[in-house]
Amino acid sequence: MDANKQVVIDFFRAVNERRIADWGDYMAADVVDHNQVIFGEEDEPGAAFEGFRQQLAAFGDGGMYPQQLVAEGDTVVARLLVRATHTGYHPRMPESTGRSCEVEQIWILTLRAGKISQIRAVSDRLGMFLQLGWDWPAVG
Repeated sequence: MDANKQVVIDFFRAVNERRIADWGDYMAADVVDHNQVIFGEEDEPGAAFEGFRQQLAAFGDGGMYPQQLVAEGDTVVARLLVRATHTGYHPRMPESTGRSCEVEQIWILTLRAGKISQIRAVSDRLGMFLQLGWDWPAVG
């Protein structure tokens, strides 16, 4: 379990340090993102790599900071503090607002053979949208 926690810690460090080439050390090539990191991410195995890349392009600074990790078997639950400034294109808001946000997220990560194989997450999206000045998506 400690090894799984370390994989998660190292993964978020690689994300925060923008070491995109290293993400494959921590995420399986066919990782499944059940709720998709970014709106518009393809719903297929491995698409999370592009989802994370798009998030980093949209939010030039900040990062995802683990505040608490709980592990059981092949699962690690991470409570994250996410800080970011909207500086680039994002599918939900193409024009940069230049505004910052700080929200909490809960991630449930399943590991297989020492790599993240599944991602499930819940985040304070309303808080993020309000802080960034984004319109709430219309239900259609």
